[in-house]
Amino acid sequence: MSLAERKRQLVRDELTDAALRLLAFQGFEETTIDQMAAAAGVSRRTFFRYFQSKEDVIIEHLSDLGRQLTTTLSTRPAAEPPAVALQHTLRTFTDTFWEHPEKSRRLAKIMVTTPPLLARYLERQVSWRAALSTELATRLGTDPTTDPRPAVLVAVAFAAFDTALMRWVTADPSPDLNTLLTTCFTAAFPN
Repeated sequence: MSLAERKRQLVRDELTDAALRLLAFQGFEETTIDQMAAAAGVSRRTFFRYFQSKEDVIIEHLSDLGRQLTTTLSTRPAAEPPAVALQHTLRTFTDTFWEHPEKSRRLAKIMVTTPPLLARYLERQVSWRAALSTELATRLGTDPTTDPRPAVLVAVAFAAFDTALMRWVTADPSPDLNTLLTTCFTAAFPN
């Protein structure tokens, strides 16, 4: 990366962190773009160089994590059963939640309870599912265009993940997300 690219990335990272913190603790509707820009020490104009809307702050953050999914699945042991490999792959999300658990839980709740954000999350999930299905087909030595198993396994894995996520953000007190994920995967993939 050039110095200019590193500087742009640094500004983007600081803006993202400040905006996510505000959204998590102040609320989605209550947080303005001006507040997010001010919290990062940048102008409104600078905000719009990096994001088109406040929704994009959350969605782009998720997209960064989503891009890691295929890489994570490809590095899982070849002999690992598909359900186990997929569960460990989806922990790409849950592992990052533990860096700032309360902020992560609040952001996840905003995402699943704000219809436009939920729609955009599910839209991103379609591309993640497609990429994971292709990778899983490679692991299984099959063709994803003719064998439905990889796509079905990935869809079930995301259903288990989303169920765990919904229970995590709505339960009070909040249970352990990884325990919920294991419980949901066990229900989805009984052996």
